[in-house]
Amino acid sequence: MAAPTATAALNASVFAPGDQMLLTVTYSDADTKPLTVTIVVTDAQGNSSAPVKVTAVIDPLTVTVTDNSGRTWTRVSDNGSVAVYRSVA
Repeated sequence: MAAPTATAALNASVFAPGDQMLLTVTYSDADTKPLTVTIVVTDAQGNSSAPVKVTAVIDPLTVTVTDNSGRTWTRVSDNGSVAVYRSVA
């Protein structure tokens, strides 16, 4: 089993008090794979519905951001592989 990976980058290297800080986190897990489930409903007379497919990710990763200054980080976006968080310096 592979370990999850993550990289992070701030939008600047120096911030003045009150500046907006954006943190971009890129993450992945080679072991997390989508699962497609196909469902067909059949009644007692043998009549069946058309197949319906749904995709789910088993054991998805979650991203949590904290820092040692007690700032609140707010998630701006997260598409499942890149997350952006905002805080104030």
